[in-house]
Amino acid sequence: MSTPRVLPQSKETLLQNYNKRLKDDIRSILDNFTEIIKTAKVEDETQVSRATQAEQDHFEMHVRAANIVRAGESLMKLVSDLKQFLILNDFPSVNEAISLRNQQLRTLQEECDKKLISLRDEIAIDLYELEEEYYSSSCGQWDGVELPLCEAFHRQDSWGSPEMTSDPSHANHEVSDHLGSQESMQRHRNGSGTSEQS
Repeated sequence: MSTPRVLPQSKETLLQNYNKRLKDDIRSILDNFTEIIKTAKVEDETQVSRATQAEQDHFEMHVRAANIVRAGESLMKLVSDLKQFLILNDFPSVNEAISLRNQQLRTLQEECDKKLISLRDEIAIDLYELEEEYYSSSCGQWDGVELPLCEAFHRQDSWGSPEMTSDPSHANHEVSDHLGSQESMQRHRNGSGTSEQS
């Protein structure tokens, strides 16, 4: 069983003051409301005329109603003071609220990390499938030589451009350049093979 927390003398006195204000305001509201109910009762004939008595009762009701309003405003001020007291002095509750908020944010961060990792894996799988599709298609092949993606599309666009279709010499020049590069690569391979055999 947890022992009650001991408050400093100043805080204890302040809480006692709050308790006294609460009891006084509630008693004031109850007493004034009771007197208003009593005033509303019609009494027998007295030495005071009915008009004078009615005016006196009316004035008394106004005064007691004002007392009830004042007590209600005092209670609202007391509630505000209690909230301020809790905010400034109730450190365990504040720390608990901060810890709870931190836990919620950490949980949210973990969920976001999991979603990002899952998205990364899905993108990697899709990218791998796209690369496989590209390298297995004719778009990525150029006379048996695999070309990078950007160069393959560049050559494909250049072959389909109006300049290439209208200028056959330019197309022949491209083909001769490509064949020349293939021959140089073949000679380089043959030369390296000969040097290795020797």
